[in-house]
Amino acid sequence: MTTLHKIFVAFMVTTIILFTSCSKDDDNNTPLNNYTNVENLLNEIDFQGYAIVTKNGNDLTRQGFGLANQTTALLQDYNLDYRIGSVSKTLTAAGIVELKRDGLINSFNQTLDEFDSEFPNGSQITIAQLLSHQSGIPDYQLVVEGAYEEGETLDEEDIYEVIKELISVNGLDFTPGSAKQYSNSNFLIAALLIQEVSQMPYHNYIQQNICNPLAMYNTFKGTDVIDENTHAQGYLNGNTNSTYPMTIAFGAGDFSSTPKDMESWVNALKTNWFTNAEKNEIFTQSVPSGYTDFGLGWFTTQEGNTTMYWHGGDINGYWSMIGFIPEYDATIVLLSNQQDDTGTQRNTIIEQLLTNEFN
Repeated sequence: MTTLHKIFVAFMVTTIILFTSCSKDDDNNTPLNNYTNVENLLNEIDFQGYAIVTKNGNDLTRQGFGLANQTTALLQDYNLDYRIGSVSKTLTAAGIVELKRDGLINSFNQTLDEFDSEFPNGSQITIAQLLSHQSGIPDYQLVVEGAYEEGETLDEEDIYEVIKELISVNGLDFTPGSAKQYSNSNFLIAALLIQEVSQMPYHNYIQQNICNPLAMYNTFKGTDVIDENTHAQGYLNGNTNSTYPMTIAFGAGDFSSTPKDMESWVNALKTNWFTNAEKNEIFTQSVPSGYTDFGLGWFTTQEGNTTMYWHGGDINGYWSMIGFIPEYDATIVLLSNQQDDTGTQRNTIIEQLLTNEFN
């Protein structure tokens, strides 16, 4: 196994539709023996969507691949909406940072019982552990999706009660802080925390404090059924697959956005949106070469002297990834309307970029 392949086996995590991370074995990566450039890479793996990759101020690619809607022949576009899945978590994490800036929370080390005295094991779980998937809180998604299939309609408060019940009945998956396991529950709770502490609806808070100041006016709470006039249609194996009950993804994967807005978001993050002190808390430091680790809402992948900060997402009909590489002033935005349940395309792109383009 090469050093870089360790990126994809660093964590043995549960793979679920709103999650993107490291695949568990090298067989999930598409072998590419004749890499020439980013456009060639994306064509070879049949990437469908819009891609932006920059390096030292120059575009390596900035274009659409395939169609945004196969029925209407709508082209992929810089200003078109796409579901971004768990990339939404970067906005939720930033919302928590805003709470701290505004003095609405004192520290990322505050525990959940300070906000809900009845939360099971709440005295053991910190905000930082939520954002870095170290809480041990079990994931609610499969349970809640099953309830929807039985005809039940749950809002985010109902799901919160489901999470508390799961802990009360089965306990935490591990002692908080002792391990790392990706769980959407962490970010639904974080979004509800934003809502409670700010006394403002979660999506309004994100819009007011993050999106509007950066002119990200086309980043918004996703709808269960997309608007085909302004939104890329999602596909799975050639069939449309873009309907999803977005309440299930509250705070964890429920935003839609455009390549333009995501580029603005990444460029803000890689420059001065976070202070240096905040960066030291948000982004995991000292990751060994060849490995990926969780930070507060972000992954850090290290390969040699190159550090990539990123997050990705998967949701019905779509996958996404945003990231940046400080050493090369690089911005990466990939919004796809072709579902990839295995994460093969994303993992292949990360591997090839770090091996051939940023090394």
